[in-house]
Amino acid sequence: MHAFYPAIRTVARFLYNILFHLLLPLVVLRLLWKGLRAPEYRLRWRERFGLDVPLQQGGLWVHAVSVGETLAAAPLINAWREAHPDEPVLVTTMTPTGSARVQALWGNKVNHCYAPYDLPWAWGLFLRKVRPRVLVIMETELWPNMLVSAQARGVPVVLVNARLSARSARGYARVGWLTRPVLQHLSRIAAQDEATASRFTGLGVDAGKVDVTGSLKFDIAPPDVLKGQAEELRQRWQLAGRPVLVAASTHEGEDSIVLSAFAQVRELRPDALLILVPRHPERFDSVARLVREHGCTLRRRSQQEDVIAGTQVFLGDTMGELLLWYALSDIAFVGGSLVPVGGHNMLEPIALDVPTLSGPHIFNFQTIADELVAAGALQLVTSERLADAVVRLIASPSVAQAQAAAGHAVMARNRGALARQLALIEQEMRS
Repeated sequence: MHAFYPAIRTVARFLYNILFHLLLPLVVLRLLWKGLRAPEYRLRWRERFGLDVPLQQGGLWVHAVSVGETLAAAPLINAWREAHPDEPVLVTTMTPTGSARVQALWGNKVNHCYAPYDLPWAWGLFLRKVRPRVLVIMETELWPNMLVSAQARGVPVVLVNARLSARSARGYARVGWLTRPVLQHLSRIAAQDEATASRFTGLGVDAGKVDVTGSLKFDIAPPDVLKGQAEELRQRWQLAGRPVLVAASTHEGEDSIVLSAFAQVRELRPDALLILVPRHPERFDSVARLVREHGCTLRRRSQQEDVIAGTQVFLGDTMGELLLWYALSDIAFVGGSLVPVGGHNMLEPIALDVPTLSGPHIFNFQTIADELVAAGALQLVTSERLADAVVRLIASPSVAQAQAAAGHAVMARNRGALARQLALIEQEMRS
């Protein structure tokens, strides 16, 4: 069978490229449609075809699809810049929210552009200009032409903080004719856990290329100024004695659930404040309307409105401030988990010692969530039980403190992935 792999790769890539070019008009129409709701999608189109890219060559190229991957990459990029101050760093993303996060974290200290669409000629244009020494891909963002083009130009490709759920592995296996050849172009995989490593080898990756390094998310280090900023807001908004719940990274369908649960919480504590932070900026206005439909008084961050005594819901409708809202809160609910999205990073509030809740749909973070739940550091709740869990944490400070302490211990026990993954990247760059 191995003798046929080159032919299979050639045929698979040929069919993939034909399909992608045929679908390109739909891709452009989708971009236009997104631009109706989020104007940022209408900008910088040339970057998406490899035409406008940074001219600084060499160094480290990190691909992080959006906000979550950019945040996960931050410790790695910061450590790299400290160890290699003269090497340029390029960060590519696919979304405007990811782009905004890169700008907020590093400004002009790193280069940034959108990654091109997965077209061979677009990657050819891109790589001829950038010429990186190593490509680091965050978590799961694998595109066939990106990998083929990088390898053809001698650029090692390292998949770091890699996670692969059982559901995704089954999906990859169903199209093994395409995914198996693609995975062969990876130079190294730094898997978050043994289960992920096993799934990659089960898909045909050489076991010698796969290392279990843990998750970079455990190495998160909130800025020292964050708690001071949160305390300043707490005083300005006169929140002393008011329970504050943040519902973060919510998706369509979750906001109504959260608002209904919050109405039940207010029956016990009428002074409670909900900070509601939708995941996608194009939903900010519709969520604001939903809050009013639920009969809640609303203030919005985008309009620079302060919380006052009668405020029930504060809408965090800006980008890059989620950690601030976590630091300001007494209890955190992490969204994308009451609907089958797969969850979002529950380690961010836990790193700030905030008792944390999540819904049951956490397959993107299954191994991390399992460890947190087993340690008593995370509560998984259904839509019907969300209000009860919040009320219990408000009414029992000792329970909330114990959960926060358990989370702190899990974070401390799992740190170290940063150093291990950084070492793998440097090893591949030297090889």
